[in-house]
Amino acid sequence: MPKDFLAGAKSRYDVIVIGSGLGGLTTANILARSGYDVLLLEQHYKLGGMATWFKRPEGRIFDISLHGFPYGMVKSCRRYWSQEIADQIVQLEGVRFENPMFSLTTTYDRRDFTRLLTERFGVSQQQVDAFFDVARGMNFYDDRRETTGELFERFFPGRTDVVRLLMEPIVYANGSTLEDPAITYGIVFSNFMSKGVFTFRGGTDGLIRSMHDEMKKNGVDARINCGVDRILVEGGRVVGVSVGGRRIEASAVVSNANLNATIFRMVGEEHFPCDFVEQARAVRLNTTSTQVYMSLREGDDIDRSTGDLLFSSTARDFSTDLLLGRDITSRTFSFYYPESRPNPRNRIFIVSSTNARYEDWAGMPAEEYRLAKEDLVETTFEALEPFVPNCRDRIDFAEAATPLTFEHYTWHERGASFGTKFEGLEVSRALPERIEGLYHAGSCGIIMSGWLGTINYGVIVANDVDGLLLRRGTPKVDELSAG
Repeated sequence: MPKDFLAGAKSRYDVIVIGSGLGGLTTANILARSGYDVLLLEQHYKLGGMATWFKRPEGRIFDISLHGFPYGMVKSCRRYWSQEIADQIVQLEGVRFENPMFSLTTTYDRRDFTRLLTERFGVSQQQVDAFFDVARGMNFYDDRRETTGELFERFFPGRTDVVRLLMEPIVYANGSTLEDPAITYGIVFSNFMSKGVFTFRGGTDGLIRSMHDEMKKNGVDARINCGVDRILVEGGRVVGVSVGGRRIEASAVVSNANLNATIFRMVGEEHFPCDFVEQARAVRLNTTSTQVYMSLREGDDIDRSTGDLLFSSTARDFSTDLLLGRDITSRTFSFYYPESRPNPRNRIFIVSSTNARYEDWAGMPAEEYRLAKEDLVETTFEALEPFVPNCRDRIDFAEAATPLTFEHYTWHERGASFGTKFEGLEVSRALPERIEGLYHAGSCGIIMSGWLGTINYGVIVANDVDGLLLRRGTPKVDELSAG
């Protein structure tokens, strides 16, 4: 008899959170810590969404995608999670670029970038300072007509090498393109420029385990293998969800799922005004990616000058189209050394990541798909060889993931790595205005992409839900106990 993953669940909670990406986890944790009765439902057998991991034989553990985030992650984790989690966040000091235009290693902060731009690229100090000041001052309410490409042309006309240095990592960080509004680039870039790039020491399995422990301590009822079929709406108000054939009621529902799936699959467009449906349909999904997961043989080592993050490219010029194409010219390699991801066999893990188009992988016959994945691994070895000599002989495990892999395991539509483009944020924020008690905390462009963005959006939404429940006079768990 199959296991009942809803066994013991109550028929009503104050809040139901759908999905356990970092936004959903953070929302659930804050609201439970505030005294509300919270149910978290995750369709997968692990928590974490895109911030998760998988295991392979002989102690191999891989993060499913490479991660780098600004220093703000330390502050957000300390305030909304725990000091223990914040203490495990460390800086990646070796951010390396290797392409036909230039070769360099940087700490990826404003001071070092200023040095590089002035000394290596010959840009005036005045130009550099003006660019950084404009990027730092950008916010969501700015004029969106200027594109990222136009922003670069305004400050660095004709300098495709400077554009490559400033733009390439951000394409991987949130899927921005030169054609997107400049604010989608500037806000993310300026966040990184505060103190550099950071990661979680110990891997996502350690992070999610610590977050799960913190949620349990605060009273979150977290359930895996529980995909929500429907968000229930009656009289323009959320009343709960349908999951596994059960109706579970709640005063508020927070979806950490894809925005499109939330509106069109779980709620249904019949519950929204026509103009809102049209606006939601116009929201574009962000880019997806492919990954190749590799492990070196036990005890094999790599010189640390190889870097922590390596942005490599064979393309003579920078182009977001080239970054997305099946004929891959650019790869980002993330190196997990034993000191950053401890493991009993002292292995070094390497993850290669490339931006991709979903349509390039969808609809392939099974045999063609298998061969395409094998080719992805083989060409990744070729790209890695200059940095890890004889890598084919040194790597004893390699496995590829495609947009279809991410779509299958995370239920992200078209395998989108960062949810939606920037226009999704407006639609996401407007959901509770259309249906009372319905909220969304998924990744949707600009500051709401990547680990820090989704955590901070979870904080914002938790505050919104708290405001609704306070207005309704919802008693908190401790108040009920005292009564």
